[in-house]
Amino acid sequence: MTKIFTDTSGNLPDELIRRHEITVIPFHYSIDGREFSALPDNGVFDGKAFYDEMRNGVVVQTSMINEHDFLKAFEEALAQGDDVVYVGMSGNISGTYQASLTAAAALREQYPDRRIATVNTRGASLGEGFAALYAAQLAKAETGFDELVEKVEASCNAMCQYFTVETLTYLQRGGRISKVLALVGNLLSIKPVLRGDMDGNIVLYHKTRGRQKSLDALVEKYGEFVTDRSALVGIAHADCAEDAAKLERQLRENGHTGQVLTVCYEPVTGSHVGPGALALFFYGKRT
Repeated sequence: MTKIFTDTSGNLPDELIRRHEITVIPFHYSIDGREFSALPDNGVFDGKAFYDEMRNGVVVQTSMINEHDFLKAFEEALAQGDDVVYVGMSGNISGTYQASLTAAAALREQYPDRRIATVNTRGASLGEGFAALYAAQLAKAETGFDELVEKVEASCNAMCQYFTVETLTYLQRGGRISKVLALVGNLLSIKPVLRGDMDGNIVLYHKTRGRQKSLDALVEKYGEFVTDRSALVGIAHADCAEDAAKLERQLRENGHTGQVLTVCYEPVTGSHVGPGALALFFYGKRT
């Protein structure tokens, strides 16, 4: 059988992870020298407490998943006779995907009869998680290995990812945008709309003034690029559940008829977008 792996950046709820038998490899983060797993033992992440700490000035340091972590996780499945597909965070915003490639190359020599594939989703949060979920559904349907990988990669090409943030400071601190852009945006009280581009980079897509206009812009992009209004849509928020609910209502008012999966940003990706970040994920015409 084919075993599906992803990482905690995929932001999938614990119930879906268990139901679809996805193995999640955790990122780690540290606060004041104390290290934490982004996959807590009890499966519960207290988003409000975490983002309140950030609002109060706590600095969160994050670390990528290293080659050893991938070797350990993948080898357990390979030793049991399973093939492996890892669905990972964008390689252009983290070195984690490169570490997965290195581990996969080493294990192919050790397990020449097994198949190993790594998929660079060029996304994060549910932009990655939806691809992992799709891979698990294909695996459960006993889709052939090559066909499974091809279909998951095609789904990544159609995943539209737009988000807005309360402040650009956190993206700048993590090296995702320039210091000059962050300074200008914060001084002018701009509420930017950003997106993950086709290469998996975070780019400034649109500038608005005021929170409501930034939500309107997300809905506008949905209307402009969506190809199936009955397909699954994802919303991720960094402790702004009311805005997430408002965004869903606006999507419904603008013709969305399918399921909406709303999650709180997990701590590692969330620490880079900051409290108040709000993201929209849907399948459509990606540019």
